Amino acid sequence: MSLPDIRKLVPHSGRMMLLERLLAVEPDGLTAEVAIRDDSMFASASGVGAWVGIEYMAQAVAALAGFEAWQRGEPVKLGFLLGTRRYTCNQPEFALGSTLRVKVTRELQGENGLASFACRIDGDGIEAEATLTVFQPDNAKEFLRGNEV
Repeated sequence: MSLPDIRKLVPHSGRMMLLERLLAVEPDGLTAEVAIRDDSMFASASGVGAWVGIEYMAQAVAALAGFEAWQRGEPVKLGFLLGTRRYTCNQPEFALGSTLRVKVTRELQGENGLASFACRIDGDGIEAEATLTVFQPDNAKEFLRGNEV
């Protein structure tokens, strides 16, 4: 199976779309790629702060949800990052010219839209890990208005 363009799976656009492409999709998991360039969002003269790894991970989770929706023939839905546990990175920043692999694996999924993902970033001597908790309501607009519990 050929993988779709990642930009069709994540509800981000323009410079806020940080991931480059899908590398692999498996049941309950996904691996994506990001290149750290001088025109990258959040880039400094030497790279991108390692803290941005949380957003790379969150976008990979969104890509998995988008891929699953794409497979069902449904539109991509908006989701929310609720929290991060134990984010660690062995480098203070991702150096310009680095290519990173972002892997996410679903650990828990509730019927109410809550889920937990084990996340990892690898590349060029970089190792980062975290657990992300996310929420994807059936209707994000209604949820934001406070009309959905």
